Order: sequence, then C-alpha cells, then structure tokens
Amino acid sequence: MMRAIALISGGLDSILAAKIIKIQGISIVPLYFKIPFCHLKAPAYSGQDLNSFVSSSLGEELQRVEIRDEFLKLISNPEYGFGSHMNPCIDCKILMLTKAKELMPQFNAQFIITGEVLGQRPMSQHKQALKAIEKKSGLLGLLLRPLSAKHIAPTIPEEKGWVDRERLLNFSGRSRRPQMKLARELNISGYPNASGGCLLTDRQFSLRLKDLIEHKTMDLRNIDFLKIGRHFRLNPKGKLVVGRDEKENIELEKQAGGGDYLFVPDEKTAGPTCLGLGNFDREMIETSSRIASYYCDSDGNGVRIISWQSPGGEKEGFNPTPIEKNRLENMRI
Repeated sequence: MMRAIALISGGLDSILAAKIIKIQGISIVPLYFKIPFCHLKAPAYSGQDLNSFVSSSLGEELQRVEIRDEFLKLISNPEYGFGSHMNPCIDCKILMLTKAKELMPQFNAQFIITGEVLGQRPMSQHKQALKAIEKKSGLLGLLLRPLSAKHIAPTIPEEKGWVDRERLLNFSGRSRRPQMKLARELNISGYPNASGGCLLTDRQFSLRLKDLIEHKTMDLRNIDFLKIGRHFRLNPKGKLVVGRDEKENIELEKQAGGGDYLFVPDEKTAGPTCLGLGNFDREMIETSSRIASYYCDSDGNGVRIISWQSPGGEKEGFNPTPIEKNRLENMRI
C-alpha cells in the first residue's frame, strides 16, 4: 500500500488534507513538529487533546518530532526573512519539510502532504513561495497540497496514478467556509478555530523575542518565560517578569532556577510573584521591589516586599515606594 507523511499543524486544514488522501486508499502517517513558539495554552478540541483529535479524525496515531534547537538556529537569520513580526514562515516550512523528507524511509512513505491553501497566508502561501518551499526542501514532485491541488501543477503521485487528481480540490484565498463545509461532509468535528497557533505572529511576543536576541540571551528557557507575565528590561544585565494572575505566580516561582531572584508581597498583601532573570545587583533588586509594589493591592499603609535568591537564599524585606508609572512603561517590553 502507498503511504504518505501528512504534516499536522494542529488546525483543520492539515486534517482535511490528510483525510481526503486517506479515503483514496493511501496509508497516512500524521506528523507534528514541535517548535518553541507554540502557545502554552493548547487549542480547544472539544474536550480532546491533539493526539485524540487526530486519532478520531484520521484513525491514526500522531507522531511527534522535536525541532526546537534547529528552529532557534533558523530564527537568528532566516534566508527568506520575516513576515509582519518575527515569523519566518517560509524558512519554517522548509525546515519542517526537509525533516519530513529525512523521515520518509523510516515510515516507508512515498510522498508528503500538507494542508496549505493557495493565497491563505500572505507570506508563505502564494505561488512563488509554494514553489520555493517545494524546491528548497528537496521534494520536487513529491509534495502534494490536496486542498489547492487543482491550482498547482500535477505532482508525481497524481501523474503516476497513486492519487486521483479529479478527487482533489481547488480551494484558494482566506475564506474558511469551504473547509468548514468539507469538514461536515467528512464528519470531522471538534476542531479549533482558525486563529494562528504560532506566537511569532503576535506583536507583543515578537518584541519580547527581539529583546532576547539583542541581549544575547535567546535560549529555550528564556523563550518559555516570554509566554507568561509582564516583562520589564531593567538594564542590559537583567529583566523582571511579573505574574498577572495566581496561575502565573505559581508558575514563576516553580520555574525559578539557580541564581534567579524572586519578589513577592508579604502574606497580608495581594500581589504578584516577580521573577528576576540575569545578573542582579543591588540597584536592580531595589527597582524590582518597587515594580512589585506597584502591582500590589495597597490600603494606603504601604506594601512590604520579600525578596530572595533561588534556591533557598536568605530572605530580605523591603518597604519600597511604588515605581513611577512613566518609568515603568519605559522599561516595559
């Protein structure tokens, strides 16, 4: 039996692409690449996780592959540049497809499927970009995009009769209606909405990432911290992350590593947990205490902030004056 690797993004399009090839009698290997820039909060699949959603939709087990380290190298200098923010969409797709091509012998696959739709994404899904992605990934003729196949030259699977081109589709543009209609026809439900799952398309996250790059502190741990809290650049040596709710407060204290600084209000006061990252000096400790105080609920009698260096450093108390709002905003990333 013919077999194809289907790249699964987590959204509807890639599931539909895999499904319409599977119903032609092709065995499918659903493949998901994990990069460092996915939302911490998983998309909603009507009570299911992605594994269960893929299994219920395709009847196949999802294969997961980590490419976090490779992606960090890519984002430092993408050949095709960035989109509107820090999203190197073309280079990202080339990386994933190149890795998928390397895995073809392992899965005994003859070609690769994606859920790309012509014209849906302005940077990476116009005809020129689709051609560049296919060529640079080394998949000339072996990359099938079933949802837009009739707008694209026939691939080897179509020319050799492995796949019936007449049963492929001609979707294009940004409308989601054709995909939603097809999902109903194929009895696929519980899929998430169409919002992007990549944080690199988010303006605020991109500014935080640029700050890491500028200060030469981009690594997997620091990237994970970008996904939570308010961020303040104290000086070139360090920054402060301020929790926005109880869940983030717990996460920041849990993730504090050796040498990090923690700042919390005393037990009488409601306020954030703050995590100091970098090489802290006395001035940075005092400034961080003032930032922590700014976000605390005060009855007008002042706030006491407790600080210590992780793990298990000696605790120190401060009664700081809350930092001025304009200075705070100037430090905010």
